[in-house]
Amino acid sequence: MTSTEETAWEILRTVMRHRRGAPGAWRCDTPGDAPCERCLLPHLETVRQRVRAGEPVVFVLPGFPCKSPNPAKVLGVLPDRAEQLALEFLDGLCARIREIHPPGARIVLCSDGRVFSELIDVPDAHITAYQAELGRMLTALPGGALSLFSADDLAEMRGEPHERVRAWLDDHYGESAEELRAQVRADAEVLRLYRALTRFLFEDRLTPERTESRSALQREARRRAYGVIGRSRAWGTLVSAHFPEAVRLSIHPQDCGSPKFGIRLSARGEDGWLTPWHAVAVERDGVFALSRRSEAEAEGARLVHRDGRPSHFVATRTVPPARESADRPLAPAARPT
Repeated sequence: MTSTEETAWEILRTVMRHRRGAPGAWRCDTPGDAPCERCLLPHLETVRQRVRAGEPVVFVLPGFPCKSPNPAKVLGVLPDRAEQLALEFLDGLCARIREIHPPGARIVLCSDGRVFSELIDVPDAHITAYQAELGRMLTALPGGALSLFSADDLAEMRGEPHERVRAWLDDHYGESAEELRAQVRADAEVLRLYRALTRFLFEDRLTPERTESRSALQREARRRAYGVIGRSRAWGTLVSAHFPEAVRLSIHPQDCGSPKFGIRLSARGEDGWLTPWHAVAVERDGVFALSRRSEAEAEGARLVHRDGRPSHFVATRTVPPARESADRPLAPAARPT
């Protein structure tokens, strides 16, 4: 009979196969393709307790906020085939864990779009619609292992305007702007995150109706990146308080031994920094990958509709996978200020 310890390690190794590691930390201290024990140890006791109790292992994953407001990246406001593929992958991951540990696993998607609404320039109505459709997608998954949690579910703020919920989150869990700037300057991991967010926020506002100069948009993106990091930290602290017995996952790369476990949203793992909500799904030779909408259209890919709305693209020729990379150099305009 497999021991509790062996089962807990095997569950973590299964997740580790899809790890999103920070640049330079992917191989860690472990030779070859073996999982890094130092990366798994921070999560071992949490998993061990669930296995010992004969209960599902619970993971929490902040993300799935809303679609990018830039139509050059996405097909619209609602989740589409890009999100569907990620949800199917996560549901399948839980199914593989069930083969190791019969009670299985659950992943709580902590949708954080409401948290960032004014910082990412997305109306709350769009976030409401995105979350509703995402909930319908979760209900249709065969494994039933995924659920949704958002700021709308906070009992202490139920019925309050969205602006008050965000203010409450800042007041109870937020950090000062000075603290955030100091961390960006001192911590390489936080600096990587700041740079990636700055790039995304800048690109999201590069739309035809914008009249500001690129330099003005860069400055605004740098300012808002600090706000997104702060709000993300606050949301993460709240999530930890609401799910104290869960393993923390992250869509962002994590260093070796981090208390959060960086995870990719597809088995292929070739999409770099691209996420379903900043991209479209493109099928090439029967295999899906993420791409910007503008790139799929420039390639001549055919748009496919499902249930009366845009779903994904099908390309007629093979091209290299998405060019985004987690360690892609950043333009000078996105350095911290």
